[in-house]
Amino acid sequence: MKRHLRLIPFILPGVLLYAVLFLYPTITALYYSFTNWDGLSPSYQYVGIDNYKLLKDDIIFGKSLMNNLKFMLFVVIVQTVVSLLLALQINKKSKVNVMLRALYFVPTILSSVSVGFIWSFIYDPSTGALNQLLTMMGLESWTQNWIGNASLAIFSIAAVQAWAHIGQMVVLFVAGLQAIPPELIEAARLDGATKVGLFLRVTWPLLAPAAAIVVSYTTIQSFKAFDLVFTMTGGGPAYSTEIISTYIYNSAFMNYAFGKAATASVFFLILISIITFLQFKLLRTDRVSY
Repeated sequence: MKRHLRLIPFILPGVLLYAVLFLYPTITALYYSFTNWDGLSPSYQYVGIDNYKLLKDDIIFGKSLMNNLKFMLFVVIVQTVVSLLLALQINKKSKVNVMLRALYFVPTILSSVSVGFIWSFIYDPSTGALNQLLTMMGLESWTQNWIGNASLAIFSIAAVQAWAHIGQMVVLFVAGLQAIPPELIEAARLDGATKVGLFLRVTWPLLAPAAAIVVSYTTIQSFKAFDLVFTMTGGGPAYSTEIISTYIYNSAFMNYAFGKAATASVFFLILISIITFLQFKLLRTDRVSY
């Protein structure tokens, strides 16, 4: 017992930081979700679950939720598949592969605001590099107003999100691949396993824990892509790129409806928790071990 008490001073700073930076804001947001506070007035009224009812009937919130789910699905699928394929290609230790890992990781160190401005110029329908490249290749029919087209804009931003973070996921997959005992790979090859069979029966099952981290982290990233969306479109055109985080921002700082914004934040937290939990259950990481 005394030994455990001696450990308290070591964990206390972490517990305090967690309480101040996470628990307190979460409890405060939950409290304000039951009020009509505007963010400025010293007084406010308790309105019960009225904010939750208003959120349910809010068309813009419904659009932001659907946009966020589209954004999340696109980013998770593209980012996971592409980063896994790249990791498989550069898994072996060599100077070229080390250089490629560093090259893939470069976009990750850029700020999302910088990435947003860069890709806004690339997507420009008149002078953007993407449309000019397509024209040079004789694919003028493919040119688009990439972030001005309401049906295309959310996927254009999702592609930028995936591009910016693929390198980070490659590093995680490479770490997972290098943790696989080489004896298992060699034994499977001696038994006559094909490349596809080797991946499906040996590599992927042992890579599941790394994949679970990649998928859950990518999901959280896609729901927190406020700075990228805000920089590139601000939620437009016609709310076609409005996601939950931009909805919360607009509700709180543009419409001064902090109570409603807090309600959306609580819903946001619950949604991410449920999706992440289901992803871990689906990948069944508890049944996989190295």
